[in-house]
Parts: sequence; structure tokens; C-alpha cells
Amino acid sequence: MNLLCEPVRLEKSDYSIEIGRDLSGRIQASCAAFLQASRKVAVITDTNVATAQAAFMKQTFKGLPLLTLPSGEPTKCLESLKCVYDFLAAHSLERDSCIIAFGGGVIGDLVGFAAATYLRGIAFYQVPTTLLAAVDSSVGGKTGINLDTGKNMVGAFHQPDAVFTDVTLLETLPPREFNAGMSEVIKYGLLGDAKLFEQLESLDTPLHPLHPNLPQVIRTCCALKAAIVQADEREQATEGGRALLNLGHTFGHAIETATGYHSYLHGEAVSIGLVLAGRLSQNLGLITAADVQRITTLLQRYALPVSLDPASSPQLTTSTLIDAMNHDKKIRKGKLRFVVLQKMGKAITLDDSGNNDLPKLWRSAGAID
Repeated sequence: MNLLCEPVRLEKSDYSIEIGRDLSGRIQASCAAFLQASRKVAVITDTNVATAQAAFMKQTFKGLPLLTLPSGEPTKCLESLKCVYDFLAAHSLERDSCIIAFGGGVIGDLVGFAAATYLRGIAFYQVPTTLLAAVDSSVGGKTGINLDTGKNMVGAFHQPDAVFTDVTLLETLPPREFNAGMSEVIKYGLLGDAKLFEQLESLDTPLHPLHPNLPQVIRTCCALKAAIVQADEREQATEGGRALLNLGHTFGHAIETATGYHSYLHGEAVSIGLVLAGRLSQNLGLITAADVQRITTLLQRYALPVSLDPASSPQLTTSTLIDAMNHDKKIRKGKLRFVVLQKMGKAITLDDSGNNDLPKLWRSAGAID
């Protein structure tokens, strides 16, 4: 099985991220421990995962209550949250029960928030089925849902009791979904591990679900996130800290909000955001044009967008995008907070820096005035 384990050690809770292939037996054993102690377990997934992973689900979750929600970012909303609450109540889950989030980032964030708030908090497991969820959203305990005004505007910090990353689940991902996850992998190299970024640049074959390096790359990303979360679990650091994980996201979330979460996958919006964060860093004299080109080239290697595409969405205006940024949940005292690159492999936070450059930056990505 070649199981890789990465611990997350926090003040009030510890848990382990298990990474490997064919983890069904380990997940079943964890569920069995709950059931043998007369504690209920329920599973929540989405329609795409239920179809692609039907055999895995039958083997792993046989006999457990199951709720299947529609796929896609619009599912991360108040209406879906109510569906989850009603499902949990209908199956009489109690405070010692456990929910399994079996899906990508949308399901993980939604189910995690439901677990944080149902009966004032119950246990949940993350079983990510996308690369993006495996390297990022399944770890760290940030849960939440979107509002029309912005992404992740309602949420809670609620750590999972365990994360099971079965790499075989990634084999059914469409290439576009896998590549979207690579934007988060590349983000980790940029913000905290220049060697990871260089490794990705030097691979003869781009990462794919069967690539032998994939489990270790996932572990590297999880270790980077775990270290940041352990130092700043609730994003309270005045500088740096957990906010560094938002590299590219202030721009990316604005794109998602402005397009109604329909035109770009999260990782695709983040990809454009990483290029813009690189250009902002260059404008501030921190990195070079050659560095920005390295970022762009690596993203393009995974067929990720590096500018807005008028063909896939209505052409966005600079004012629309800046307005979306100004509704970002990371605003402090009315000021935007940017994550920029001090150098390749090291990110820093800057408050309200480069605002005068925003229209120019967005125009460089294809926005119009």
C-alpha cells in the first residue's frame, strides 16, 4: 500500500492525513469502530462522484445513510446546507456521530460546515476525490459556504477527525479537473517550497493520476499546509501565517464571484490569480519578469488559463472585478490584504498595497474598462 502519513498537531485536536492507494479497507475499519461503539455514520457526496466512484462507494460505505447532492460550486450554498441538516436529522445523527465528506472541495467545505454547526459540532472525515481537495481544502479545518456577494463568506473553523487521501480515486478525474488541482500544487511551491516548484518544472512527464511521484507531491503540499495551520490555526497572525495560503486567491475569488461560479473551476480562477499575484510582486520590485514567466509557463504546462477568456464568459470589466475584490472576506479595516512573492518559494502579506495597479493588472489579464 505504501501508506504515507502526515500529522496535523493542533492545540485542541490532532489528526492524521493518510495518503496512499486502495485505502477502502482503512476507511471501512474507521467506520466500523464508530458503529461498534453504537455511534452513527453517514456519507455525503455529489452526483459526479456517485457515478464515477459507484464501485468504491458500494464496497466502502455499504449500509450507511447516503445523501447525494448536485455537483458544482453553486451547491456550496444555504439551500444545500439545509438539505444536509434535514438529512442528518432524518437519520437521527447525534453528537457522537460522524459524517464522511466524500467528494471535492465543494462537498468538503459544505459538509465540514454542517458538521461544525449541527448539534453545535460533530465529527467528520474528509475523503477527497479531487487533487485540489487532496492537497488543500481537505486539510486545515476551514469550512464554509458561498453567498451571492462572495466566496466562503459564511463558515467556521472545524478540523476533521481524519483525512483519507486514496490516490486511486483521482484516476477517474477528467483531465480538466486534475489540472485545476495542479494550480494549488504550484501555489505551494511558490509560497513555501522553491524545490517543489523546481521539481515540477523538471519533470519529464507532467503529473497525472498514475504518476509515481504524485503521492509524495501530495504529502509535500499537505506538510506545508499543516505547518502553516499549526502555527496560525484561525488566521489571526498580523503578518504572514495562514493568510499566505491565499496566494492568488484574492484575484481568483473575484473571478469566480464575477462569473457566478459557472465559467471557471476554482483552480482555473486561482491559476489566473497566481499570474496576477506574480505581476503585482514584480511591480513591487520583489521578483523579476523572468520569474513571472516561469510561473506562467508551468501553469500552461497543465493547460491552465493564465488570462480571462471572453469565449467562456462575458467579458469582465475592471470595475466589476475590483468590486468583487472589495467584498473579499479577507478585508481588514476596510483594506484589501494581498499575498505577494518576496521571492520564488517565499510569500508575504501586504495590506492595501498596489491598489493603484489593480485596473492595470486586470487589464493585463484581459479585463476591459
